[in-house]
Amino acid sequence: MRTLFIYPEFPKTFWSYEKILELVNRKVLLPPLGMVTVAALLPQQWEMKLVDRNVREVTEAEWNWAELVIISGMIVQKDDMAVQIANAKERGLPVAVGGPFASSTPDAPELDLADFKVLDEGEITLPMFIEAIERGERSGRFSSEGEKPDVTATPIPRFDLLQLDAYDSMSVQFSRGCPFNCEFCDIIVLYGRKPRTKTPEQLVAELQYLYDLGWRRSIFLVDDNFIGNKRNAKLLLPEIRKWQEERGYPFSFATEASVDLADDEEMMRMMADCRFESVFLGIETPDEASLETARKVQNTRNPLDAAVDRITANGIRVMAGFIIGFDGEKSGAGDRIVEFVTRTGIPAAMMGMLQALPKTALWARLEKEGRLIQNEDAAKGVNQTNLLNFVPTRPIREIANEYVDAFCALYEPNAYMDRVYSYYLKMGAPRWKAAAKLPTLVDLRALSIVVWRQGIKRSTRFRFWRYMVGMAIHNPALLEQFLVVLAHNEHFQEYRGVVTQEIQEQLAELPAKRELQPA
Repeated sequence: MRTLFIYPEFPKTFWSYEKILELVNRKVLLPPLGMVTVAALLPQQWEMKLVDRNVREVTEAEWNWAELVIISGMIVQKDDMAVQIANAKERGLPVAVGGPFASSTPDAPELDLADFKVLDEGEITLPMFIEAIERGERSGRFSSEGEKPDVTATPIPRFDLLQLDAYDSMSVQFSRGCPFNCEFCDIIVLYGRKPRTKTPEQLVAELQYLYDLGWRRSIFLVDDNFIGNKRNAKLLLPEIRKWQEERGYPFSFATEASVDLADDEEMMRMMADCRFESVFLGIETPDEASLETARKVQNTRNPLDAAVDRITANGIRVMAGFIIGFDGEKSGAGDRIVEFVTRTGIPAAMMGMLQALPKTALWARLEKEGRLIQNEDAAKGVNQTNLLNFVPTRPIREIANEYVDAFCALYEPNAYMDRVYSYYLKMGAPRWKAAAKLPTLVDLRALSIVVWRQGIKRSTRFRFWRYMVGMAIHNPALLEQFLVVLAHNEHFQEYRGVVTQEIQEQLAELPAKRELQPA
């Protein structure tokens, strides 16, 4: 079976990082891990090709070669999913869809033309799909009916199908699921509240496969909560450290975790020893009342700023997500987020307006209260530039304007540089020592561009050189990483304009009835 995998295009988002990727001659930040995992679960005698539309277009030769098309994506990719399904059907090809969007909303109109809907986790539903194909069936819908697979039997993803040089980082997965019960989160809907993990041997084998393919850059563990199963995470980390030491620490790691990581000194030390350089925390808001409303009580147990400082002191850079628009939220929430980020120094602070995702507890509650907005305009996808898809408890225009003002304030060039410098002064030095290597021509070109823009051309020039000298004196081991994080603002500068323009356009088209009466 000649199988063509198509990964749909993403719209411009906070994580697009186009300007940074241009500097280092890459196309996309991360690859479609789900698709290469599906490829590993299919019969290996099938011929397979993968096209990531964020990297390049599907060629006519590839359409002509295919006997089956498999498309997967997230909610934010649904528009291009619909386009690619239609393209395949125009050519008379059978189409199978799956992934987070299909699993959460299998009856969405964008999926109407698909022949097969392979929902939930593929370890359970792909064998059903394969059996249907072998029986000659031309359509079907396959669900796990709530059953969760044992991921210790999941094979190594088919990383060989990827155009590796197009990606800045590579994705691997250790665990699925999260033990917490946040009202707005769809992870516990898709993967459950009992974290399931691979064995250390499995994960290390995936690292070795990437190493054998020539990969030498960063690895993102896409677990939604890497420490959801702390016991198993602590069994894994010594094996990663040993593997890294034997090869001169070829990979740096990043992942996502809950804020209670800061309460576990042993875990932080073990992660730092493995060369975990950053971790994404869902902080959401410094307003404790909003955290309680969202059932994110794990963020209320200890001061959030102290948690950020403890993780930072262990040499792990904190990235954080923030949300505005919670029920009962008081005016000035955007300013309070800016104040918190400035005080803690968090360099990358992602912000967005609250979205009710299908099948979440938030969705169910708002639907029961008659507050969901499910018209066509409100269903464009989930992105950092979408207005809330429900009637909030304070004026939507007030929330939107606070969001735009806060985002622009966070990434004003001088403010960003001040924040990053203060952050790196208190960051712990690395505990690992990587094998020495010379910078590439791409690295030198990127360096020269950042120095020209931030150190000569812009008004940040005096800060830039003062802070570079300061870092060289006070924390020289992190000078390179500091410069890389300064370079990230090349993307955020452009994205400030995207946020402002897209929010203003939506506000201009806002129906009057949405502005009249908060819930």
